[in-house]
Amino acid sequence: MINVTDVSLQFGDQKLFEDVNIKFTPGNCYGLIGANGAGKSTFIKVLSGEIESQTGKVSMPPGHRMAVLKQNHFEYEEQIVLEVVMMGHKRLYDVMKEKDAIYMKEDFSDEDGMKAAELEGEFAEMNGYEAESDAAVLLKGLGISDNLQSKKMSELTGGQKVKVLLAQTLFGNPDVLLLDEPTNGLDIEAIQWLEDFLFNFKNTVIVVSHDRHFLNNVCTHIADLDFGKIKVFIGNYDFWYESSQLALKLAQEKNKKKEEKIEELQAFVARFSANASKSKQATSRKKALEKIELDDIKPSSRKYPYVAFNSEREIGNDLLTVNHLTKTIDGEKVLNDVSFILNKDDKVSLVGPNENAKTVLMKILAGEMEPDSGSYKWGVTTSQTYFPKDNAEYFEGSELSLIDWLRQYSPEDQTETFLRGFLGRMLFSGEEAKKKASVLSGGEKVRCMLSRMMLSGANVLMLDEPTNHLDLESITALNNGLINFKGSIIFATHDHQFNESIANRIIEIQDEGVLDKEISYNEYLELKKVKK
Repeated sequence: MINVTDVSLQFGDQKLFEDVNIKFTPGNCYGLIGANGAGKSTFIKVLSGEIESQTGKVSMPPGHRMAVLKQNHFEYEEQIVLEVVMMGHKRLYDVMKEKDAIYMKEDFSDEDGMKAAELEGEFAEMNGYEAESDAAVLLKGLGISDNLQSKKMSELTGGQKVKVLLAQTLFGNPDVLLLDEPTNGLDIEAIQWLEDFLFNFKNTVIVVSHDRHFLNNVCTHIADLDFGKIKVFIGNYDFWYESSQLALKLAQEKNKKKEEKIEELQAFVARFSANASKSKQATSRKKALEKIELDDIKPSSRKYPYVAFNSEREIGNDLLTVNHLTKTIDGEKVLNDVSFILNKDDKVSLVGPNENAKTVLMKILAGEMEPDSGSYKWGVTTSQTYFPKDNAEYFEGSELSLIDWLRQYSPEDQTETFLRGFLGRMLFSGEEAKKKASVLSGGEKVRCMLSRMMLSGANVLMLDEPTNHLDLESITALNNGLINFKGSIIFATHDHQFNESIANRIIEIQDEGVLDKEISYNEYLELKKVKK
């Protein structure tokens, strides 16, 4: 359990949060959400003690232990992987090292024996004798094989280091878990394992994540950072989102009879209550949802960009034919005999363990890279627009304002009024439309690239990791825009909800060729489980 009492924090003129009072209780997982810059990561740092609040305090019961996911992947380069995990329980690790040092002494005295016995007792109370096997189980669950566990951290890849630091945080059954973007860098299997772990975790979890599917699967509550306050809602992210949208709708319909509003709320709550059966606290959550009253839900201050792709021409019967594409980069065969035929209305998710393979395939299809061998042919009725994973070349050194930057990609000489209106829908209003393109944040650049795509009028969209750098609001808007798109889509993303809600075909790029299935993403995951 962790208590937050009258906590406030302000940087200069920016007030992040004020007079926050929350009790985070065991058995619950709290998803901390808020717009970019609202202060989510800062609040996590206040909870952990890394940053001191200007007013109030954060407290835990005596003897309780907090674990915080570390972000420095190079902190333990000379340490053995298994030991790095056990360092997650500092006292246990210190006791283990201290007693080992005593036993190594050549002049072992009676006093040393007494101290060793005392340490052995404490070590046993902390389940120290199972520490190594417990650490190994965590690592294996996250995909770190036995042969890697005895290596130094410096010998691991970046993705493997992420998993080790996550295992370190989970180690030793901490009373409070603080996880800031824990799914970043994880593969599908590791994310699923983490979801199961947190679902069964009996203590307190507070997590920040842009992965909506993850939040829906693990969260019992949503802690919404908005208007400088943090309000806790029962339910997962989808419940919070739907209720905030309903509240906005009700607020906009002020003349509607209150009885009708209450009926709409009751129907909404009933629908979500019925879905609570999968929760470990199904009964209590269902009762809590049913007690919600009209005044308990309020419109959010969040702004959602308007994302809508409209194609100027319908695709004919031929979309894309790919024949035996092969590409080697820096001695690595990235694509090996890749062939497939896409049809009208296909919405394809590219998957597979090699991230570079998906990017290279899309670059080739976009005409930005030549294959070593093989060919591809787009249908004559198709027009394509491409969202690259790395968009730096579009912005670096640009002295153009956003208005003039966007004008480059407008098919006609559109007026400034039109371009301003378009930028406004993408949350660049007023003076923001005059900002230089070179000074934009990662999320702002993505919104500009999406604007460029929308102006193209293309009937085929290619998107390589489009959710990177976006906040939850923009991810939701983009997801909805792609669901409503009438053309065809080829995309790669780690966002589960994107994959499941958009794709009707899965192409897995393998060491040789592809696995090509006209199935949903969840069906694909089930297929992979069966094969294992």
